[in-house]
Amino acid sequence: MIEEFEHYLLEDCPYGDETTELLGIEGEGSLTIRSRDPGIASCADDLAEFYEKKGLKVKMHLENGKEFAENAVLFEAEGDLRKLFKLWRISQTFLSMTCAIATKTKRMVDSAREVNPDIMIATSRKTHPGFRKYELKSVHVGGGDHHRNSLSDSILITQNHFNVVGSFEKLRAMRKIEIEPRTKEEVFQYAPIADILLLDHYTPEELKEVAPKLREINPKLELAVGGITFEDIPKYAASVDFVVTTAPFYASPFDLTTNIERQ
Repeated sequence: MIEEFEHYLLEDCPYGDETTELLGIEGEGSLTIRSRDPGIASCADDLAEFYEKKGLKVKMHLENGKEFAENAVLFEAEGDLRKLFKLWRISQTFLSMTCAIATKTKRMVDSAREVNPDIMIATSRKTHPGFRKYELKSVHVGGGDHHRNSLSDSILITQNHFNVVGSFEKLRAMRKIEIEPRTKEEVFQYAPIADILLLDHYTPEELKEVAPKLREINPKLELAVGGITFEDIPKYAASVDFVVTTAPFYASPFDLTTNIERQ
C-alpha cells in the first residue's frame, strides 16, 4: 500500500537535511502551523497520524470541517527537532492545499444551494497525480461529492466514445448510465435511455426551458452541467441535479506560515 506522506518526504528530503546537519541541530522542539487566510480545515487528522508514526507528539490539530479565522493555529506538534525540520515544508504545503480545496468546495455548495437546496456539487477525475486521496476527502469536508472517482466505478459515455462507436439504441448495466451528448439533437435522442445526462450545450435560460421536457420524456432522468464558472452556478442550479466541476482541485493554496522553536 502506498504511504503518501512517505512519498512526499522522499521527494523533499531524499538524502537528509543538509542545513540542519550543517548547523548541528539536535534536541527537542515544537512546530506550529498558522493560516493567514480564513477557511475550512481539512486533512489535519491525516497529517497528525503521520507525525505520530514518526514518533512525534501532536499537541492539537483542527478537526475536518472546522471554520477558522485569520492567524488561526491549524496544527501543533513537538518532538525531535531534526524530524520537525524535515516535515515542516511538506506539512505546510499539504494543509495549504487541502484547506483551500475544502473552502472553495464549501463556497460553491453554499452558492448553489441558495437556489436549489437539493443540488450536488460533484468534482471530476482531474485530480493531481499522487494527491487524489486527500483532494477527494477535502471535497467531502467542504460538502461536495464526486462525479467519478475512477474509470472503474462509473459509466460515462463521452463525446469521444460517440466518435468511435457511433450511435446506439439500448444499453443495460448494473451501474447508472451517464451520457454526454454531442449535440442538442442527441440530448433528446438519449434522454429515454440515460440515467444522467451531462449537458454542455445550453445557456441557463435554454436549460430552464428544456429541463422539464427532458424529465417528462424520462421521469427518472437526472441532469448535470459542467464547464461553468463559479459566478454562473446560481444561474444553472434551479434546472439541474448536479454541477460537475474541477475548480476545487485548483483552488489557490492558502497562505500558511510555520514556526519551529527549541523546547
